[in-house]
Amino acid sequence: MEFNLFRIIATIINFGLLVLILKHFLFDRVNRTIDNRQNEIVGKISSAEENMKKAQSLKEKSEKQLSNTRETGKSIVEEYKVKADKVSSNIVKDAQNEAQLILKRAKTEAEREREKAQDDIKNQVVDLAMLVSSKALEGSIDEKQHRKLIEDFITKVGI
Repeated sequence: MEFNLFRIIATIINFGLLVLILKHFLFDRVNRTIDNRQNEIVGKISSAEENMKKAQSLKEKSEKQLSNTRETGKSIVEEYKVKADKVSSNIVKDAQNEAQLILKRAKTEAEREREKAQDDIKNQVVDLAMLVSSKALEGSIDEKQHRKLIEDFITKVGI
C-alpha cells in the first residue's frame, strides 16, 4: 500500500472545508433551531408548572370555601332548628295557658250555675214551706212574717 501524501493532505483540506461549510450553513441553523425548540419546551414546562400551582391553589381555595359554606349551612340549620323549637315551645305553652283559662272559666261557670240552682231550690223550698204552713195555719200569720220564719228555718238547716 502506497501512501500518497498529496492525496491525504487534499482529503484533510476537503474535509476541513466541508466541516466549515456544513458548520456555517447547517450546524448553526440546526443548533439555533434546537436551542429555540429547547427554550420553547422549557417555557411550556414552566408555564405548565405555574398553571398546575395555580390550579392547586384554586383547588385548595375552593375546598376551603366549600368547607366554610358547609359550616355556614350547618349553623343556619341549627339556628332555624333552635328557632323552630322555641316557636313550638311557645305554641305548646300558649295552648296550655288557653286550656287552663278555658278550665278556669268552666269551673267559674259551673260554680255560678250551682249557686243559681241552690238559690232556685231555696226559693222553691220557701214557696213550698209557705204553701204548706199557710194551709196548716190558714192565715193566722201574715205573709212577711211567714216568709221570714221559713228563711230563718232554711238558714238554720243549711239548704
